[in-house]
Amino acid sequence: MQKKIMLLGSGELGKEFVIAAQRLGQHIIAVDSYNDAPAQQVADEREVINMLDGAELDRIVAKHKPDLIVPEIEAIRTERFYDYEKQGIRVVPSAKAANFTMNRKAIRDLAAKELGLRTADYRYANNLEELQAAVKAVGMPCVVKPLMSSSGKGQSVIRNEADIEKAWEYAQHGKRGDQTEVIAEAFVKFNSEITLLTVTQDSGITLFCLPIGHRQENGDYRESWQPAAISPEHLKEAQDMAGKVTRALTGAGIWGVEFFLADEGVYFSELSPRPHDTGMVTLAGTQNLSEFELHARAVLGLPIAEITHERNGASAVILADSEGSAPVFTGIEKVLAQPKADIRLFGKPIARPQRRMGVVLAYDGPNTDVDTIKDRAAELAQLITVTPLN
Repeated sequence: MQKKIMLLGSGELGKEFVIAAQRLGQHIIAVDSYNDAPAQQVADEREVINMLDGAELDRIVAKHKPDLIVPEIEAIRTERFYDYEKQGIRVVPSAKAANFTMNRKAIRDLAAKELGLRTADYRYANNLEELQAAVKAVGMPCVVKPLMSSSGKGQSVIRNEADIEKAWEYAQHGKRGDQTEVIAEAFVKFNSEITLLTVTQDSGITLFCLPIGHRQENGDYRESWQPAAISPEHLKEAQDMAGKVTRALTGAGIWGVEFFLADEGVYFSELSPRPHDTGMVTLAGTQNLSEFELHARAVLGLPIAEITHERNGASAVILADSEGSAPVFTGIEKVLAQPKADIRLFGKPIARPQRRMGVVLAYDGPNTDVDTIKDRAAELAQLITVTPLN
């Protein structure tokens, strides 16, 4: 049965979700703060609003009367979701999940205080003086993040006293919404970090994808690979943690649950109640169903018989290095001339330095060396240049 789905946030992850949902016969209204965002280019309808304006959100929900609301970003008046659920609209995964995970404070307190998951030591701060006290409590070096942000925006590392004021100002500049509070986290001495894509279903059965390794730079994903190396004991620990936190938040859909892997065990880091940017590696055919296809099936209540490992793969982002509109890409033919390689350009109409404009994918058989594939993806991404025309 066709559903009317309202997608709140229409970036590259939303674009792939729209394509997956439309292949299942669904009708999509893509919403973003600017026109011609990536998902709007493939959706059935579009709206351009400020999603932090609750009245505007109410207006378009009343106008379109969607069956489902699928958030793709953090900067939304998520408290409105509880009212929409009362109206009979399904929020993905749930209003509770969207509210908790759009705010680092809510999700961290749930994980550490209510569920007892292992996390880094942390403190909150509402102003510079409180941040100074928080840094003293958790120690240096530490990481400071806005409570509401995405893709590493506003995130920085404090290594000495002089960094504290800079970190506060940077967090305020990079935050989403109007919340000034930040979190200061102690450094965890970890060996690697993973994303565990976790699928919750109406049937109650939770499924896990093979873990995804990733490299970040300035708090933002640059490369990802699947499967990531992890001991069976650590994998079981991560799956148990992911199961606990997703059950507590309720709802059906895919979740990107991030962990640090340390000698003493697994640390819960963060969680997103939607497809995860590091999960774009699944577009390389590493699984029988990509993370976007899994999300579409789960939110529609359609069965997922199994998630199988098909081949090893890696992704590497394509970044812009200058600002302007109508970006032109060169080097595509060089990438596609290579065997077992692919590319996805997101269709963002505006380029700016360090903005993610596309992704290169590399893959090989399920028994091949993942590090070799990862290096090849990174090398191929360097062949692409982004040049704005205007």
